[in-house]
Amino acid sequence: MFSLLNGIKVLDLTTIVLGPYATQFLGDFGADVIKVENITGDLFRTVRPGRSAEMGAGFINCNRNKKTIALDLKSEGGQEILQKLIAEADVVVHNMRTATAERLGIDYPAVKKINDKIVYCFAPGYGQSGAYAHKPAYDDIIQAESGIAYLNRTSDGQPRFIPTIICDKVGGMHLAMSVLAGVVHRLKHNEGTCIEAPMFEGMVSFLMTEQLAGETFVPPLGGTGYERLNSPYRKPFPTSNGYISILPYSTRHWQRFFRLIGREDMTEHATVTDPVKRSENVGSLYKIVSEATPARTTEEWVTALTEIDVPFAPVNNIDSLLHDPHLSSIRFFNEYEHPSEGRLRQPGKPFNVDGEVTDDLPPPLPGQHTVSILEALGYSHDAIDELQKKNIIFSTERSEK
Repeated sequence: MFSLLNGIKVLDLTTIVLGPYATQFLGDFGADVIKVENITGDLFRTVRPGRSAEMGAGFINCNRNKKTIALDLKSEGGQEILQKLIAEADVVVHNMRTATAERLGIDYPAVKKINDKIVYCFAPGYGQSGAYAHKPAYDDIIQAESGIAYLNRTSDGQPRFIPTIICDKVGGMHLAMSVLAGVVHRLKHNEGTCIEAPMFEGMVSFLMTEQLAGETFVPPLGGTGYERLNSPYRKPFPTSNGYISILPYSTRHWQRFFRLIGREDMTEHATVTDPVKRSENVGSLYKIVSEATPARTTEEWVTALTEIDVPFAPVNNIDSLLHDPHLSSIRFFNEYEHPSEGRLRQPGKPFNVDGEVTDDLPPPLPGQHTVSILEALGYSHDAIDELQKKNIIFSTERSEK
């Protein structure tokens, strides 16, 4: 982890992907993140593959640089511990609906009574003042409702989910940004704040940045939909032995590309030289590209496009990323020994801090730090033993493999 957020204490009450993805960013930047799980652990722990029942790959890749405590939040003893953790925290994060948070005593008014300078950030499925406030949400639900599945439809009109949990991860980034904004506000003004970062609204905002299009204007200048992105010809182009993505974007890019394929007649055409006309007719330009690319191999296109400095990329499959020359040169995928799960590989962080070498905490086992966290709160060994006997807490100790 890096050191930029050293000293910031984050109480993480999130589950599954969106929230843990957000708080992992905070941990990566050096925040002291305490993940609060129920006695049975975060459900995402059980999603396969995995070497053990409680440490699936997905959980591992969303929960580094955190400590964890397992509590029965419905018990009086669990509530007492939670309140002590809140009192010492700078930030509280969760991804529950307000009604659920109220039942567990972690709604904003309850938390603010304990710590009036708390930065309180939560990511429900839908804004809690709207018509959908009561609805549960997961990534597939938001992909459907936000329009993403429709935009990704097949040629026969069948909507398709994007095969990554994009709504969870984009929502996680929105939540992490909200936390950072709240922390800066607290540091500058010495007061807490409450920030809501709903999944649905977040994805509609994400999508409509370009897709609102003509409806941006009142009255409208046209309908929704960004022509370049929605063109049926906007896709990886077929080569004689595979596929390649080519994106001539500027006038010079297009002119260089048309010279390359022997279409000198297009280099001074208005649909190339006039950015407005190019934008309006980009589908027809992509069609010309798609008709030209089968004449060469992917390797030949890579050489030719490199020489004329037109943006391109071969189409990788997921497995090939593990051996990508650039990612290998920066050692993006790094291996490490996990105390219980053995040798693991993880993707690198999406940021680097100049001059810092990272040393990460491995993803924790259920209740791995329960005892040490309670000791730091002032609980005696006898009190901790009693809490464990009553199933108010859970603690894990496992030998290394």
